[in-house]
Amino acid sequence: MINKKSREEIKLMRQAGNIVALVHKEMAHVIEPGISTLELDKIAYDIIKKNKAIPTFLGYCGYPNSICASINEEVVHGIPNENRILKEGDIVSIDVGATFRGLVGDGAWTYPVGKVSDECLHLMEITKNALFAGIEKMIPDAKLENVSAAIEDVALAGKVGIVRQYGGHGVGREMHEDPFLFNYRTNSNVIIKKNCAIAIEPMLNLGCDEVHTLEDGWTVITDDKKPSAHFEHTVVASEDGPLIMTELL
Repeated sequence: MINKKSREEIKLMRQAGNIVALVHKEMAHVIEPGISTLELDKIAYDIIKKNKAIPTFLGYCGYPNSICASINEEVVHGIPNENRILKEGDIVSIDVGATFRGLVGDGAWTYPVGKVSDECLHLMEITKNALFAGIEKMIPDAKLENVSAAIEDVALAGKVGIVRQYGGHGVGREMHEDPFLFNYRTNSNVIIKKNCAIAIEPMLNLGCDEVHTLEDGWTVITDDKKPSAHFEHTVVASEDGPLIMTELL
């Protein structure tokens, strides 16, 4: 069931989303060659707790950390580790969730580490463009399929792979709610309800579409070991148009 959010819930989700945005603001400052992903995790944890919120990911289905930090061919769910040191030319996707007074904000961004290749810059730009193309279609009473189609069209035009096993999702009182949002067309007839909230999150690859999970049970990587990018915003479909929850207030 797709849950419509009350005015108060949207207000709290905006607060949660602001905390997520504060984490990403800091990530943009501190991500550089030589920093470990565990250090990034500690920074995010401190920001979330300082703002009187709970790290949504920590303990979720046994997940051990506050953020996901996925490097290069890692698509999603990369586990922070003191031995995972970022180096020049890497790209790293940071996924963050914060729960504020029972409501969740969820957002991801892919960052360059120092100077990266033109191919990786292209991949990040296409993935970010796909996110915002999808956001534009978050209109009440429209088909959710319009969001999927907008993401797919940008990906196809950019000649990049589309991760098909993972996608966006409803969000609110829980991190994962209905509906599931595919990043490509599926002929779905699901309708976007007024004031529903969805985490829109294209995951696009420099190579093939196919991915698999490593033995740790979490980390998802591309089958061809080529880089992947991940951009995500939590968005509410309001009568005034799409409202991005995970931007700075």
